[in-house]
Amino acid sequence: MLDRQTALNLLNEHVKTKNLVKHCLAVEAIMKALARRFGQDKDLWGLAGLLHDLDYEYTKDKPELHGFKTVEILQSYDVPRQVLDAILAHCEKKERETLMEKAIYAADPTSGFIVAAALINPEKSLSVVDVDFLKRRFKEKLFAKGASREQMMKCEEMGLSLDEFFDISLNAMKAIKEDLGL
Repeated sequence: MLDRQTALNLLNEHVKTKNLVKHCLAVEAIMKALARRFGQDKDLWGLAGLLHDLDYEYTKDKPELHGFKTVEILQSYDVPRQVLDAILAHCEKKERETLMEKAIYAADPTSGFIVAAALINPEKSLSVVDVDFLKRRFKEKLFAKGASREQMMKCEEMGLSLDEFFDISLNAMKAIKEDLGL
């Protein structure tokens, strides 16, 4: 299987936008935490999170290609099929069937939502964000409006309440706050 360092090198080679790299790191952290929660392979799940937007800068103006280009880039690497399927599922190019596919679909917008919650505080830090704060912001339609509430609520497909999902995601991101600059 593709090791993390090689995956990180690929990410830095194909993604030049600093905030997009941070987004991928955040989704990786959430995916690893969810894998631990469900007794799954955290490295496998983390790989899906780290590489899920590998093609974004190539496909941002061609969303119909998003996900497919990543699979194309990764075809010469030893990437398990379930990781590729999760990458396709996160951008709705494949039906969500597995737990990993459901997890990445919900984790993707959640990472951005949590970053937005940190940035509206004067401290600009994850340390001041808690689940109650996230829940209050979740109800505000205009707050982080690009983060799909419907997609985040798909955490229920994994058997998690929104509170539990926010708790897992927030703690995962807090664990790498230096990498995220938050």
